[in-house]
Amino acid sequence: MELKQYDKYIIAFSGGKDSIACFLHLLDSGVSKDRIELWHHLIDGKEETFMDWEVTEDYCRKFAEAFGVKIYFSWKEGGFKREMLRDNQLTAATSFETPEGIKTTGGILGKKSTRLKFPQVSPNLQVRWCSAYLKIDVCATAIRNQERFKGLKTVVISGERGEESKARAGYSQLEPDRSDLRSGIVARYVDRMRPIRDWTEQQVWGIIEKYGVIVHPCYYLGWSRCSCKFCIFGNKNQFASAHYISPIQAEDLMSYETIFGITLKRNSDLRTLIASGEPYKDITKELALMATSKIYTGNITTNKWFLPAGAYGESCGPS
Repeated sequence: MELKQYDKYIIAFSGGKDSIACFLHLLDSGVSKDRIELWHHLIDGKEETFMDWEVTEDYCRKFAEAFGVKIYFSWKEGGFKREMLRDNQLTAATSFETPEGIKTTGGILGKKSTRLKFPQVSPNLQVRWCSAYLKIDVCATAIRNQERFKGLKTVVISGERGEESKARAGYSQLEPDRSDLRSGIVARYVDRMRPIRDWTEQQVWGIIEKYGVIVHPCYYLGWSRCSCKFCIFGNKNQFASAHYISPIQAEDLMSYETIFGITLKRNSDLRTLIASGEPYKDITKELALMATSKIYTGNITTNKWFLPAGAYGESCGPS
């Protein structure tokens, strides 16, 4: 794959190790920072934190500032909770930051429908709707609704790795993005690239160590993936740890299991799952406070780098 052929590089930036590795790989490959943008999709929207880590938004912002690159945030209005509670309603509008300010589109056309249930672990994005509605569709909408991408050659970089699952191992490393319109009258050329698809976790941590990056606080707490705090892929120990750190949010999720009559995990209700797990031993009051704060107060890089507790741990990754 030729990395240096594009006018604009959009990195789907979760703040996790793989998206960080993608960014650092671009730097290693000689891509100029002024052509790179980090795009972070706010899973919970702007109103409240329901599923995600409170610190993630500001960690991503501070990361971009530290490396001198632009970052843009986007979100579904009302986020995860509004989409989950959709009852004979349209899906919400999408908002996204642009160089000129915030733009909002959608939410007024389409077909009303009802969800009233959690997403479920599945390679089918209609079933695992959180990925489709709150990240993939949001990104495509933001590209389609910005004139600045017309006439440019753009690539969207994402950090899926084949080591994570059989399905991901089969993903194409390069293909047209769903926002692509290269055959249009005014072309919008957008590729999707997965440059670290064949990387091992060791390679990911290797490039992070090379740059001395201090990763998201969740890794130091013991998580091996930086997804939502209450990610649907989490196992008993991750949910026990999340409950230990944020018991009020956990109880909120359990109450919705009762309301829906449907559990978040297929084979167990959350209360039983949490009771069967053990919180990670590396959880400290200081780390928990950092991870659940809206402001990230730590550094982004260090010359005294060390491997976080969650590295090479329980993957609990995507299908």
